[in-house]
Amino acid sequence: MSDATGEKLRSVGMEFGATTGRPRRCGWIDIPQLLYTIMLNGVTQVIITKLDVLDVFESVQIATYQYNGMQTQELPFDIVDNHIDPVYAQYPGWNQSLDNIFTFDELPAKAIDYINELERVLKTRISMVSTGPEREKLFAK
Repeated sequence: MSDATGEKLRSVGMEFGATTGRPRRCGWIDIPQLLYTIMLNGVTQVIITKLDVLDVFESVQIATYQYNGMQTQELPFDIVDNHIDPVYAQYPGWNQSLDNIFTFDELPAKAIDYINELERVLKTRISMVSTGPEREKLFAK
C-alpha cells in the first residue's frame, strides 16, 4: 500500500532493507497469495510473526480480490493481464501493546479472534505467534 497506512505498517514494523535501507512494500495480509503459497508448497502450519506491529491500529484488515466482477480468495491465473482490486474485510483492532505477552492465552480477545479468523480462512493451522523480535516472544498457539 502506498498510502499512510502502508507507511505506518512499514515504520512500525521497521520494514527497510538491511543493506540498502530501501523501504519494503507493506500492506494487509493477502489471502489469495497466501492460499496459493500454502497449496503450492504443501504448507501444513503457519506461523504469524510481528503481530505486535498491528497494536497501533483501530482496525485490522484481511485482503481478498475483486476480479471480473466477483469477489474471490483465489489467485487468478492471468493476474498480469487483468485488473484486480483488493477487497478488505475489516476486524476490530486490539489497540494495546503486546509487549508483556508471552503466551497465546494472554493475547487480547480481539487479537485471538483475528488469528482464529486467519486460521479459518486459510484452512491451515496457525501453530505459533510472535509478539516481538525476541526469542521468548515466539510462542505456541
